[in-house]
Parts: sequence; structure tokens; C-alpha cells
Amino acid sequence: MTDAAPPTRPTPHDAHGGMSLVVALGGNALLKRGQAPDPRLQRANIAAAAASLAPVIERHRVVLTHGNGPQVGLLALQAMADPKRPAFPLDVLGAESEGMIGYVLEQELINRLPGRDVATLLTQVEVAADDPAFSSPEKPIGPVYPQDEARALAQEHGWTVAPDGAHWRRVVASPRPRRILALAAIRKLAQAQVTVICAGGGGIPVVLGADGQLRGIEAVIDKDAASALLAHDLQADALVMLTDVDAVMTDFGTPQQRSLKEATPSGLAKLQFAAGSMAPKIAAAVAMAKAGRRAAIGSINELEAILAGTAGTWIVPDGEPGEPGLAWW
Repeated sequence: MTDAAPPTRPTPHDAHGGMSLVVALGGNALLKRGQAPDPRLQRANIAAAAASLAPVIERHRVVLTHGNGPQVGLLALQAMADPKRPAFPLDVLGAESEGMIGYVLEQELINRLPGRDVATLLTQVEVAADDPAFSSPEKPIGPVYPQDEARALAQEHGWTVAPDGAHWRRVVASPRPRRILALAAIRKLAQAQVTVICAGGGGIPVVLGADGQLRGIEAVIDKDAASALLAHDLQADALVMLTDVDAVMTDFGTPQQRSLKEATPSGLAKLQFAAGSMAPKIAAAVAMAKAGRRAAIGSINELEAILAGTAGTWIVPDGEPGEPGLAWW
């Protein structure tokens, strides 16, 4: 196949100029794989992310989401440090990590965008109590371990562990997001030109009981799935998922490895991706494309180039004029 033209980007139609974007920051991009959980290091990573985001926020209407996998796992470890005290459940730790990351990101953005209104919103997201994910945990959280150490920790704490690349991590239930409870508030803030940081870590998982009452549930929602739902409900022009890799790779880890430039849902259906961090991003991007919108995946350091079509991978709807199905850089 010959190289395709640069991906067709969303047509600006925001009343204030520019595009309407949901930009999702990966948890591994904020605390990179193998890095020590040092607060100063995480702040430095968030500051670098804010530097990439600031010029885009100046030109477009942006709603930000972020991952929390490394952070919520570390909070869970800290919560178990004192065996005499009951550990906080994952929904509470998710709220804690959402506030922690949101605070630092909000501050770094305000420092780079004086006069810009930025707000962090703790976001409850409804899931189904009978979601099959509760019987099949697969969402990685926390630090990476060698296989022997991971299995020892699983035995000690009653965890489920699974491979994550060359290492192993704790995995927990990741139910499908059904409804973002703060959607109306997010929409009003965005329309008022507030840069909103929300749905951190996929949002705080809650279920609606038969009595009509909400309660938290032990889980971590996939951030990319929640971001796709948010982008769809906000009718955003595009969902942009930023991570610690430059693009979606085919034949990853082999001599045939290549970076995808553009793909459609039907083209991606021919490929397989690891169940760890990339498969959920592909699923979120495909959901956007099937809804007639676009999504991109790429490096947190190349946001402007991704929007310009000169970096990353764009996933576009099937059937667009000239769409190639699959095209590589």
C-alpha cells in the first residue's frame, strides 16, 4: 500500500474558533514505566505535559482527562501499610488520585496560561454492578514487578496479577462506563471557556442501587473508555489519547514493527493488540470512529504535531473518501 495523505483532521466548528477536543493523558505518561514514585519526578512529568498542552489550549476548547493506574496502585499499597487499620476501597483511592493529579496539572496549566480559567472536577461515573469485569479483573494498576515478586505479593495480599510488557502488575476489575454524572456541569464549564480537568482515572466508579441511591464500588474504570464516552456525549471534534509511545505499532516487538499513520475500524479489525495499555486505546478510538468522529493516539510530547497530522496515529470512520483502511509512516 502506498502512503496515505495526512489524516483528515476535525473541521473547526467551535463558536469561539478552533476545535473541540477531549485530550486524555495516560497514567504511564505522567509517571513513566519503571520510574520511582517520587512526587518531584511526577510533578516534573506533569509540568512537561502542561508545557505541551498550553499552546493547544490557547487555540482550542479542551477538556482534559488523565490516567491514574500507577498512582492509584501506589495509594493502595500505602493504604495497606498499617494492617491494624482497614484500607480504603479503590473508589475512594480513585477520588484521592483524581484530586492529587488534577491539582498539580491545574496549577501547572495556570502558571503557563495566566488569565485562563482551569478547574478540576471530581467525577463520578456510573457502572453496572453485574458487569462481567468484576469476575475477570484485567486493569493494571500500581508499579511493575518481576514475575516472582508479583506472584509473592499476590499470595500475600490476595491480588490478581498479570503480565504487563516485560513485567508484571496487579490487575483489578475495570467495568464499562455507562454514564458520566457530571456531564451537564462539564458541558457548561467548557462552554464558558473553562479548561476542565475531569474523569481522572476513568472517574470514580459508582453503582445505582434499586433504592435510587449511589454507592462506590471496588474497581478502576478504564480512562480511555471513559474519555471516549465523554467525547461522544460532548460531541467533541476529536479524542486525542496521549501516552508514552509515538504511535500505534503493528507487529510490536518484532523486526517487522511499524508505526501506523492512519486506520479505520475495519482495518484495525485485522490486527491484534496487547491487552495491557494499547488495546483499550484502540477500542476507545474505534468507538469514536464508529460514531462518525475521529481519534488520535500518540506521544504526550507531540500533541501539536499530532493535530497537524505529522505524528501519531489517527483513527477515522470507515468509508471516508480516500480512506486507506491502514497506512503506515
